[in-house]
Amino acid sequence: MEFALLGEKLGHSLSPQIHNLIFRKLGIEGKYDLLEIKKQDLDDAIERLEDKYIGVNVTIPYKIAVMKKLTFISPEAKAIGAVNTIYFSKGERRGYNTDYFGFGRLLEHNAVTPLENKDVVVLGSGGAARAVLQYLVDSGTKSITVATRSPQDATKKFSNFEALPKLKFVSYEQLIEQKGGALIVNTTPVGMYPYIDGSPLPQEVVARYASAVDLIYNPVETLFMSYAKAAGRSTCNGFYMLVAQAVAAEEIWLGREIQAGLIASIAQEIQGV
Repeated sequence: MEFALLGEKLGHSLSPQIHNLIFRKLGIEGKYDLLEIKKQDLDDAIERLEDKYIGVNVTIPYKIAVMKKLTFISPEAKAIGAVNTIYFSKGERRGYNTDYFGFGRLLEHNAVTPLENKDVVVLGSGGAARAVLQYLVDSGTKSITVATRSPQDATKKFSNFEALPKLKFVSYEQLIEQKGGALIVNTTPVGMYPYIDGSPLPQEVVARYASAVDLIYNPVETLFMSYAKAAGRSTCNGFYMLVAQAVAAEEIWLGREIQAGLIASIAQEIQGV
């Protein structure tokens, strides 16, 4: 069985390592390729992929662009407005968003639940934020504040987002004036290797939140996370989410449920988290 990751630049992707571990632990003979595709070749590539692959993952910058080539889009992917997993089945190209499930499993694994009637803040409004925001909306949160450098531009960018009315967009300066809440999630690249000396917010602001999640996983502990930890808050990075979304994709492709323990096993084996 053959699978792949579709993107523009994939040189540092951990996906092959993760999926090959999944294959080994499930006793499956599988192969996982990296497919770097130029933007002008994307449409033709999708039409050819089903001749070779059972399914593919999709990463930056194609999570939205691939949707027009699909014959089915799952409810969560439609609501989010992005697809990261395609399953070729019986002549159909079926699109899903397993980032949504991956984020949910990350929160569950780190006991950052329940979120019902809680106040949550999300930093950033890029592609990574979409699945996070949809999951938070579906979890019944009381309020979701999205901090971004340009709230007006972000509001326009999310104009097709079904949950837009439930989001409040603010600048980072406006966020600093707020009291805090149950959870703060960093979806920006600030603090990612090699620029590890950066944090999207100062320590005194991060400390106002009971839990801090950073989707960055390199370094294992970002400055943002260290600020929260110093204040005695619970923290976690995004590596468990990366593994969890890969396992969710395999569940779709293989048509079977995979025990959650496999996610923890792989995360521990690769990154020790």
